Amino acid sequence: MKRALSLIGAAVAAVLGGPTQAETLSIATVNNGDMIRMQKLSEHFTKAHPDITLNWVTLEENVLRQRVTTDIATKGGQYDILTIGTYEVPIWTKQKWLMPLTKLGSNYDVEDLLPSIRSGLTTGGTLYAAPFYGESSMVMYRKDLFEKAGLTMPEAPTWAFVADAARKLTDKKSEVYGICLRGKAGWGENMAFLSAMANSFGASWFDMNWKPQFNSDAWKKTLTTYLGLMKDAGPPGASSNGFNENLALFQSGKCAMWIDATVAASFVSNPAQSKVADKVGYALAPDTGLGKRSNWLWAWSLAVPASSKKGDAAQAFISWATSKDYIDLVAKEEGWANVPPGTRSSLYANAEYRKAAPFADLTLKSIQAADPQHPTVQPVPYTGVQFVAIPEFQGIGTAVGQAFSAALAGQMSADQALQSAQTLATREMTKAGYIK
Repeated sequence: MKRALSLIGAAVAAVLGGPTQAETLSIATVNNGDMIRMQKLSEHFTKAHPDITLNWVTLEENVLRQRVTTDIATKGGQYDILTIGTYEVPIWTKQKWLMPLTKLGSNYDVEDLLPSIRSGLTTGGTLYAAPFYGESSMVMYRKDLFEKAGLTMPEAPTWAFVADAARKLTDKKSEVYGICLRGKAGWGENMAFLSAMANSFGASWFDMNWKPQFNSDAWKKTLTTYLGLMKDAGPPGASSNGFNENLALFQSGKCAMWIDATVAASFVSNPAQSKVADKVGYALAPDTGLGKRSNWLWAWSLAVPASSKKGDAAQAFISWATSKDYIDLVAKEEGWANVPPGTRSSLYANAEYRKAAPFADLTLKSIQAADPQHPTVQPVPYTGVQFVAIPEFQGIGTAVGQAFSAALAGQMSADQALQSAQTLATREMTKAGYIK
């Protein structure tokens, strides 16, 4: 009987153009809430594809980046599907490390993907990674605490307002902190936040000659503002806090404000997960009046290594996980407010979603406002908002992040951290040939 069912499954797969033999897909992904939900719901995929088995490898963000980068660069072949971001895709495509996603199916509707998200994952008109969710960054805040303090959050706040409000809202005796911000070292952890913040202060990673700019007044103002704010109004141990740690703090009522990924909005407003779900308001990421807000642009996406022998099965899964049907499945199982955001135009045209998700308009506005081609106030030779789209950035960004995290932990001063960043970035950029 089992053999008969297997043969039927294989025949159906052959008709549909899918894999015709039993295969196991190893999927490397990040331990964020949306991915954990995808893993839980993947039984719907395996029921429809009985010849495909899924093996999940779920990792913390920094570890995931290290593992998948090492694996694909060495052609290790540990994973059939990689969870990667907007930073990796164009660089890895240039290295011919990724398989073009040309078998997502006639119903996939690539044109429905948001242009700014799609463009970062496309080379030569071909998609090389499919976005599972897209994000920018925003302010999430406690409306009740603002009201109690007699404060009103503008839709488009300045850093001066945010800093003042954070200090006024801090009540350390009650363990309520005015603001929670990333402090954990990593190019995609604290440096994602600080790079976007620096853009709004007029700073940049490099000038037009690729010379590092950490010795600039703009970077000094960025870092001293951040460190002072976290010292006066941040939680203890902030140098160990990344996205997930700050999410937990906010959900438990410990943060009056949190500036982070727009994708967090569905988690902080979910009564099943958040003690403050009915008290959350949203605003655009802050600015300083220089024309750039501190909002980034990112998409956690699914891709297939070019060396994979399971490309058809892998693309079948990616098509399912990033499709309109998957969004409908999450809406049915978890409610519209919890669907993966930031990838499809049709989602933001959906009245049910907009009604269930009070953060939808600001998320879309933030994504559309981020400009990877012109990320800074002054001209720069690179693209990317919260990262620099060059292969060397992964190492340089993490090293700079470690210096800034050490300053947050009180192990060095802001000036020492900036000097360390300037020295190491200059050394690496000279070694790589950018600085002549």
